[in-house]
Amino acid sequence: MTTDHPLIRPQPGVLQVAPYQGGDSALSGLASVLKLSSNENPAGPSPRAIEAFRAAAGDLALYPDGGQDALRAAIAGVYGLDPAHIVGGAGSDELISLLCHAYAGPGDEVVHSAHGFAMYSISARTAGATPVSVPEDARRADLGAMRAACTERTRLVFLANPNNPTGTMVPPEEVAELAASLPPAALLVLDSAYAEYVAGYDGGAALVEARDNVVMLRTFSKIHGIAALRVGWAYAPGHVIAVLQRMRGPFNVSLPGLAAAQAAIEDTDWVARCVAENARWRGWLADALAEAGVASDPSEGNFVLARLADAEEARACDAALRAAGIIVRGMAGYGLPQALRITVGDEAACQRVAQAVQAFRAAPATAAAGSAS
Repeated sequence: MTTDHPLIRPQPGVLQVAPYQGGDSALSGLASVLKLSSNENPAGPSPRAIEAFRAAAGDLALYPDGGQDALRAAIAGVYGLDPAHIVGGAGSDELISLLCHAYAGPGDEVVHSAHGFAMYSISARTAGATPVSVPEDARRADLGAMRAACTERTRLVFLANPNNPTGTMVPPEEVAELAASLPPAALLVLDSAYAEYVAGYDGGAALVEARDNVVMLRTFSKIHGIAALRVGWAYAPGHVIAVLQRMRGPFNVSLPGLAAAQAAIEDTDWVARCVAENARWRGWLADALAEAGVASDPSEGNFVLARLADAEEARACDAALRAAGIIVRGMAGYGLPQALRITVGDEAACQRVAQAVQAFRAAPATAAAGSAS
């Protein structure tokens, strides 16, 4: 398929984008596949969210609430926020794109950490801006280096905290220092998709309220388990909300999405249960991988970044897992070719992964022992 035309041309930067590749969801020839490649909640959504989604089926002929009033009020009630400073999006991906198109263009720069979410760079390029990738320090965002990378052309600085795919996190006080030191025309965008997994962490909400240059992004795709419905939200200063409200589609979040998201966020008992289960099996999985000789950094998300010896061993381990019917996510596209990101599943899923990795790690030793004898 050709991507070029002599006269009809997209905006500068679009053809420089490598299309986003989501995690695989199927394996040829295998009926029973365990998908651990997209950081989905193994428990799924709250039963209340499922009920709300089903109830919404009777209203599919109607447009959704363009003001998102009920959902914004529910979010505000759970987190103690001002609903006037909340806006919903078709996933936080849409909000990332809207921010880039609103605030960055040709000649501008968008700063992000080297192993940050791929959509930061993609959205910057489609807006015509230049993404600036900043090296990390042992797979942890280097805020000093990010600050140093900022220039008078910097318009947005994206920081995922906790970060995907590394799972690492920087302390909120360091994030506040970064926000205070940015160029006057730059916004700090805190991508807090995994904030619920961190005890006592507000995702940056207090920092948004304390400053006029910070935006917080959240999603319903992770802890709330409704990734299929594509619902996210932003908490931001009034001047940013005014821009996003002008740029978003008038009905950018579907009626079933609004209904399910409202029910999901109000079911705080379900969220607490999912957080506890994730913490339990995340620690168990990390320990089991370590026993097999596979290292990982302490993760604050719902996944573990397993580090193999090198890219070759990572590819071999990925192949062994796929042969066992397990799909994880190779991280070469994120500059971590020696790593595999593994979503934390339920008890059975974690045990299955551990057994497959242990078998993979034992195979070379077994083969060597056999040839030696």
